[in-house]
Amino acid sequence: MAISETNLNQLGEAAVRSVERQTWLEPLAERLQRAVVAAYEAGGATGRRIRDFFHGTWLGHPLHPVLTDIPLGAWTVAGVFDLMSRDRATDRAADAAIRIGLVGAVGAAVTGVTDWQHTTAEERRVGLLHGLLNVSAVGFYTLSLVLRHRGARTAARATAGFGLGASAAAAYLGGHLVYRKRIGVDHAPRGEWEDFVTVLREQELAEAVPRRVDVRGVPVVLIRKGDRIYALADSCAHLGGPLSEGHVEANSIRCPWHGSRFALDDGRVLEGPSTFTQPCFEIRVRDGQVEVRARG
Repeated sequence: MAISETNLNQLGEAAVRSVERQTWLEPLAERLQRAVVAAYEAGGATGRRIRDFFHGTWLGHPLHPVLTDIPLGAWTVAGVFDLMSRDRATDRAADAAIRIGLVGAVGAAVTGVTDWQHTTAEERRVGLLHGLLNVSAVGFYTLSLVLRHRGARTAARATAGFGLGASAAAAYLGGHLVYRKRIGVDHAPRGEWEDFVTVLREQELAEAVPRRVDVRGVPVVLIRKGDRIYALADSCAHLGGPLSEGHVEANSIRCPWHGSRFALDDGRVLEGPSTFTQPCFEIRVRDGQVEVRARG
């Protein structure tokens, strides 16, 4: 059993590495990515609010994985009913489950492509194939519904089986993006020291100019605004962009990579794509020295 599991894992990893090398996917990925970005930008402020809603900034967690459970769960239920006795009740239940899955797939697709627009290189190619597999699954299940309405139950069940296989393959790629490539997870480090650590002289901080310091291996960005100094984790929670290279806007800082904007006082998300609050640190000034401590 251990050998077969190892071989299966190696097969899956080899398949993903093969996808990552498929540079022929790049032209399609670039065109689609530009189209998604342009669509949201064309909407101005409203477009940004819609984009942030689909990212899940209001939820404090990416919305996409929440919605993917709907089609996967519904289509699995449909498969179970298809394998059960062939009476009208179970047939109707399978048909209903497929419809629910198709509705859920729309939400999963919209939120997925909204998150995908910020990926690059190998992650973008894997994400594109992940989406294409899900599109094919939708196609199989749509065809299965048509066949069911025509009374071709045997062909419909077989077609649904192909759809379930495609969605399972897509889910595997989605898991790879999250657990191996860390897409959609919190990238911001969090300090664990309990004492104040001296980082630099107060006079070295210019007004509204981000300054990076390293505190016991944790990159921290310092920002002076008036008579206050703020400290946040330098690595953006979204995909790790350096906030110290970003721009200070009123009482917030914007990431230079994808535009996430965080409040200086508590790190809350003011504008996505980040869905995670940016960690903040305590600051005090003693004898002209700025000291930083991790918040409890």
